[in-house]
Amino acid sequence: MKVSTENLGNCQAVLTIEAEASELDKSLNEAYHHLVKEVSIPGFRKGKAPRAILVQHVGKQSLLHEALEHLIPQLYRQAIESQELESIARPEIEIIQTEPLVFKAMVSLKPEIKLGDCHSIRLEPGPAKKIAKKEVAAAMEEFRESQGAWVPVDRSVKLGDLVTMDIEANVDGKPWLNHKGILYEVDKDSSSPVPGFASRLQGAEKNKEMNFNLTIPDDYPIKEMCGKEGAFKVTVTEIKEKQLPELDDELARSAGYENLVDMKKKVAAELKVKAEAKNRSELRQKALDALVGISEVSYPPILEDEEITGILRDEAQRLGFRELEDYLKKTSKTEEELKPELRPVAKKRLIRSLVLEKFAEEEKIEINSSEVDNKVGEIANGAEDKEKATQFFSLPQIRQSIEQSLRMKKTMGRLLQIAIGDGEVTTKEE
Repeated sequence: MKVSTENLGNCQAVLTIEAEASELDKSLNEAYHHLVKEVSIPGFRKGKAPRAILVQHVGKQSLLHEALEHLIPQLYRQAIESQELESIARPEIEIIQTEPLVFKAMVSLKPEIKLGDCHSIRLEPGPAKKIAKKEVAAAMEEFRESQGAWVPVDRSVKLGDLVTMDIEANVDGKPWLNHKGILYEVDKDSSSPVPGFASRLQGAEKNKEMNFNLTIPDDYPIKEMCGKEGAFKVTVTEIKEKQLPELDDELARSAGYENLVDMKKKVAAELKVKAEAKNRSELRQKALDALVGISEVSYPPILEDEEITGILRDEAQRLGFRELEDYLKKTSKTEEELKPELRPVAKKRLIRSLVLEKFAEEEKIEINSSEVDNKVGEIANGAEDKEKATQFFSLPQIRQSIEQSLRMKKTMGRLLQIAIGDGEVTTKEE
């Protein structure tokens, strides 16, 4: 076998591999012995037909294809070992000729990261966050809102109501929506089913049909409906308004506080902790951005494409799609069509990840099994079924994911420690 290597930059190389005639002959012979046992040839028992007869029966190209299926991966592995290359993905193979066998392999190589001087990074934590009275009042009102109860009322619909309704909708005369007895919160900012729908419900009387048209927005997920008129027929069958409890000692005690004064004091303390945690999180991101800014990163393009696929899968799962293909059908776009708009985000995420991983490697940051055990226990203790949760989070792949998450948190803590010199090295959630 002869091998030549061309470095293309961006952690990519092309290997040109030429097989010896003896290597191809050996592979053809092995292919013959494999195929002759699989193919039925009249006049011969399986495995007994001569090679020439087999070739007449299946064709020379079939035998060659079978041989190359095994020979090319074998020669490729030998080639990257001989060239001392570290491949991170399956190569792109291009067969130049078959006799003698010559093929090219596009190889994606391990990323190259040269960290800048992290000890030159300096960040100021800033003054301690002071919690204003209006922030406490807003948090108290938010809690009060969460404790409200929906109560039936005998009046027309207002913004903020919860209604039960029957709805039918057509677009260009074609059926679109048809639901009976669905619940709908009349929120003026709602874009469901289309922007403006909630506002049109204002003033609706119970059990009286109302008809109206709305234009489907140009950015609607179902492309064939964009810009068209939707005809709606709605009948509200029940109207409820939210009645809020009084903000008093009784409400405070129901939430586990001694009284209203104690609640305000502790809510202020909780807001302070959250604000400090947010500040630390922002500082960690600034420290990472600073490290990225002084580092040099090179990687093969395939990693960017894989990152884009990861972003799409995350978005699909967030929206409740089990398969990426189902999500793409909903958007009426292919992954290739979405790549250009996602590439900048993917690139930023990938570079951050590579730099952080390199920093963790150089700082020798590791997570031991007891740390993972503690995290599994912490998660399980917060679950409804502790035993099932413990079993699930003890699965090897789940433990590995937890370990990686803890390692990245500890790595970010170490980076921040260097940037502000406060000794923070933690895996604790904030």
